[in-house]
Amino acid sequence: MERYKRQIQLPQVGKTGQQKLKESKILVVGAGGLGCAILPYLTASGIENIGIIDGDTIEETNLQRQILYTEKTISQQKVVVAKQQLEALNSNVKIEIYKCYLLGKNALEIFKNYDIIVDATDSIQTRYLINDACIITNKPFVYGSVYRFEGQISVFNYKNGPTYRCLFKNDKANTTNCETVGVLGTTVGLIGMLQANEVIKMILQIGEVLSGQLLVYNALNNTQNCINFNKTETNIIDEAFFTSTYKSHKIEDISFNKTILEKATFIDVRELHETPKIELHNSMQIPLSVLKISVKDLDKNKPYAVFCQSGKRSLEAIKILKEYQFSNVKNISGGALSIQKSIENEEHIY
Repeated sequence: MERYKRQIQLPQVGKTGQQKLKESKILVVGAGGLGCAILPYLTASGIENIGIIDGDTIEETNLQRQILYTEKTISQQKVVVAKQQLEALNSNVKIEIYKCYLLGKNALEIFKNYDIIVDATDSIQTRYLINDACIITNKPFVYGSVYRFEGQISVFNYKNGPTYRCLFKNDKANTTNCETVGVLGTTVGLIGMLQANEVIKMILQIGEVLSGQLLVYNALNNTQNCINFNKTETNIIDEAFFTSTYKSHKIEDISFNKTILEKATFIDVRELHETPKIELHNSMQIPLSVLKISVKDLDKNKPYAVFCQSGKRSLEAIKILKEYQFSNVKNISGGALSIQKSIENEEHIY
């Protein structure tokens, strides 16, 4: 208990509160900018059971805000490096890692093992998935998002309180993320720490939890507002709804190879500035941010193979295409990095 002496001295914590932290089980969805701010504080606080799910690898552009990673860890899996760093910070903590993205097929099974679910993603579609899985498994959901200099924090499904769908009713909204609009690392850090603070307050049952409240913080002009909202969800979120929404359209993962190259048209959904540049004779680049606008220019009867940098955005792109009745669409596992490696290993593929 010596390492936690400073927080045990707080009357709102004490030894009883520290024991509550020790016994809590927290899942963080995403090991990017928000996750890298949330995880060290949860680990340092004495929460000894933490799960991290993310299928992404570390890129150079991550280092500006994802402070668990270094130049030497580029191209390694985020969850693996995060686990190493967090265990070095606190050897008492048990870190469970999931080297995959959160999907309809794994969300419910994973969520059952934790007390609180923390959103550290930059995907609107994934937040709806988190929300609905939390409703079914009866877990509170700590939400955080960042847009340029502004961040938002709230807690959904806390003691049967308002959900994400009560505040954000349009689940067809366009997706923006750090890659398309930019962000300061400090803004991400501030929002992530506020999310960690909500987790600790819920565990200790102290203070006022941001349930039914959306805290909006602007890091550029140092202003913050708290917007109140009520529970207005009218959809019945049950396992039947979950299955039809997240499991009915299975996405097929395939590896890049000569056969696929000859049969399908490739769609690169990365932003135009991203590297490595993949030059294939039957490919087109349509960033995820404008895919819905560009769908009308595509032939629904053709086979398509979709890729991004490592796989996360391509899954979202395929969901969009399937909504528009594209039936023959596959995901290139490993994304551009996998394609580049295959091309380097098999130059004769052309």
